[in-house]
Amino acid sequence: MSSHFKYHVFFCTNQREDGAACCADHDAQAMRDYAKARIKELGLSGPGQCRINSAGCMDRCAEGPVIAVYPEAVWYTYVDQADIDEIIDEHLVKGRVVERLKI
Repeated sequence: MSSHFKYHVFFCTNQREDGAACCADHDAQAMRDYAKARIKELGLSGPGQCRINSAGCMDRCAEGPVIAVYPEAVWYTYVDQADIDEIIDEHLVKGRVVERLKI
């Protein structure tokens, strides 16, 4: 059975109530929105291609912010839009894992 999407990308956008470190502290929602828009611009969204989703806590807060790309189960961290662009251009377009951002 094949996956509905070639790549399914989960951005942790969790905000912790107790003030502990969390992905939302790193503009995770804005980065997710940026990735979603960029995937659309590139014509890579939809069935058989890429899906960008928000996720609740993925339990890797100390390494955050985090993104998980499936079906390979590759976990990334990022600092800014340039890192998101690199993940999109290398992993989602060319199929190459971005080793420097992998956690």
